[in-house]
Amino acid sequence: MIASDVDGTLLGPSESLTARTIATVRRAIDAGVPFVLASGRPPRWIAPIAKPLELTGYAVCANGAVLYDCAREEIVEVHGLLQPTLLHDIAHALDRALPGCRLATERVSIGAVDHDMRNFVIEPDYHNPWGDGEGRTGPRAEVLGHPAIKLLVSHRGMSSQEMADAVNALFDREVDVTYSSSGGLVEVSAHGITKATGLADVAERLNVDQGRVIAFGDMPNDVEMLRWAGHGVAMQNGHPQLLAVADEVTGPAGEDGVAQVLERWF
Repeated sequence: MIASDVDGTLLGPSESLTARTIATVRRAIDAGVPFVLASGRPPRWIAPIAKPLELTGYAVCANGAVLYDCAREEIVEVHGLLQPTLLHDIAHALDRALPGCRLATERVSIGAVDHDMRNFVIEPDYHNPWGDGEGRTGPRAEVLGHPAIKLLVSHRGMSSQEMADAVNALFDREVDVTYSSSGGLVEVSAHGITKATGLADVAERLNVDQGRVIAFGDMPNDVEMLRWAGHGVAMQNGHPQLLAVADEVTGPAGEDGVAQVLERWF
């Protein structure tokens, strides 16, 4: 089984799939090897990647919190929801540790997009380092008032590493903290929910031995995945935490680093 992060791994600076990567992934699929996206992205952001690659299997979304069926465009399972009481407790602690931080929550229901649900709710002045302008703005009570698959914390005056260090000092095993961008944003998930746990679920469903999984990533939210996989590959321009645990380092995403490795076999 092949597992790959999306942003910074399959997608380079152009934020689009190259012809070389598409062709290599399709050859792997044609050879009967499952290809699984493992991303911090929510389910609604998966189709633009899955369709060009012709993926019809599973995708692990929201850093392991959601298992998604690419062919049916349906959520298969949700793991580790953060309940409103816990969200409020976390927010109270964050206000003391990170004055000026702003919060957002990611939610899902039975489909990739449920028009009766506000999938992504943000506080006023919430800073998204990707600058995509997405999110329904609302007061904190609304942001924290429903179960969420992720709590996102932004701060314009700090790096993501500085924020992660501060947040990790607050909590023991209540939640897990990671990040997929260096631009002042951390992601808080239920404790024990990672891309690795999501991929373990997929491997069990497909009857694939852990040792026969190769995984690709570039940021701290990929560390557990690379440790879990039989062979973990970091992108050359990846975060030092990932380079430290990788079995191999390939070229950067901008030079088709994933394809460089997979072309050995496909």
